[in-house]
This record gives sequence, structure tokens and C-alpha cells, in this order.
Amino acid sequence: MANPPLLSLGHGVSFCRFSRTNLRVEVGGSPEATRRAFNKRFLLDLAEDWQQHGREVFKRVRRESPATYLKVCAMLVPREMKVENSGGVKAMTDEQIEEAIAAIKVLAARAGETAQVIEGEAEVVPSLPAPARPTKAS
Repeated sequence: MANPPLLSLGHGVSFCRFSRTNLRVEVGGSPEATRRAFNKRFLLDLAEDWQQHGREVFKRVRRESPATYLKVCAMLVPREMKVENSGGVKAMTDEQIEEAIAAIKVLAARAGETAQVIEGEAEVVPSLPAPARPTKAS
């Protein structure tokens, strides 16, 4: 059987698929160009597949495999969020401070309309002792 023609991805990169499990990549450019070209083609194919089947697959996975659905959702949420202080009140003008105070007053008034107060007292709860350190076996 003759080799099927190669599909060119640009940047000196071409590839040909022989089966579902075997992908031959012929590189004529740098590794970075190869990676970019392959990623671009993959993302374009993924976007096309999403356009054709995305919503239906999402609904089916949610119905048939809720754990998988939630896992995908959780993977989309960043693990860490970097919060930086950019000067705070000291960097604000008088006008910005006045606007912020007015906004806080509006939010406090809205919250006061629907807020429920829970009466109670803090209770001191003793903590557990620290776990014993393992000893070396002789």
C-alpha cells in the first residue's frame, strides 16, 4: 500500500495519519514551530468538533456521568488566584474615595433590608493535642 499524501501545516511541518493510534510527523522546521503548528491544527479541529457536537455531548455527559462532568468543570477553575494590592485607599483620589463610600452605603442598605441577624456567643473549644512523633525502630 502506498503512503497517503502528507497534509502540510506550514512552518515546514507536515503530517499524515495512518490509523487512529499511529501519527507520523515529519518535521522540517524548529521544534517550536512544529509544536505551534500542531497545536494550532489540533485546536482548530477541536473547535470544529465543538461547533458540531459540543452542546449535545455536554448534556449527555452531565446526564450519564455526573462525576466526569463535575471533574471537567473543576479543571476549568484556576487552582490559585493571585491577588495583588495596588495601593488601596492611599492611591485613590478624594473623588474615588467618596464614590467608594457611597457604593458601600448602597450595598449596606440593600443588605440591611434582607439581612438576618443570628444571636449567639462564641464558645471556646479546646484543641486536640499534637500527634506524637513516630519513634525510630531499633
